Amino acid sequence: MKKQRTLYGLLAGVSILFILYALVKNYLIDPEAAAFLSHKTGLKRELNLPVWLNVMYVHVAFACIAMAAGLINFSNRIRERSRMFHRINGYVYLVSVLLVVLTSGYMAPYATGGKISSMGFNALNIIWPIITIIALVQIKKKRIARHRNWMIRSYAFCFTNMSIHLITTLFHQGFGFVYAASYTIGVYGSLVLLLAIPNVIIRMIGQPNAVIDK
Repeated sequence: MKKQRTLYGLLAGVSILFILYALVKNYLIDPEAAAFLSHKTGLKRELNLPVWLNVMYVHVAFACIAMAAGLINFSNRIRERSRMFHRINGYVYLVSVLLVVLTSGYMAPYATGGKISSMGFNALNIIWPIITIIALVQIKKKRIARHRNWMIRSYAFCFTNMSIHLITTLFHQGFGFVYAASYTIGVYGSLVLLLAIPNVIIRMIGQPNAVIDK
């Protein structure tokens, strides 16, 4: 239990900081996304900036909602106090994930790094909802342990943007790679990490206290 509380506290701190960063950066500091768009060179299709920006605003908003909803639902205290709230909040998370994926699908063809990066984002946009729907199916079958494990796998994808930019920064500023190539490495590197790290966490925390698994 102590290990789980420590991990949850760490997760809450990182999630809240990232939500605040995303909101401030995208809506206050750089609402025109000038810094991000400056790296998009050689696009093969014309970027309709007003439409792209509006899609990005929706994307960021629901990404933050998904991150917050998922974080809340991992709280044992909140789940035990109100199963109904946990269930409703779970559907908020599911809808938010689908909207994030939908908006990401629109932006994918304009991804920094060209077609290769776009393919990586399309893979992410397919894998994330599949994993989330599997988590939903598991709880419908009263498989609490499996539901929690698949939700851990799903929630990891809320950190896609963070992991992409961390890896991009490492290769661009640390190893001197061209930004576009670094970003492409970031996309595929994140895909690998986001699939691998949850399994490590699942092994660390073990089985939940209440297990109805058949």
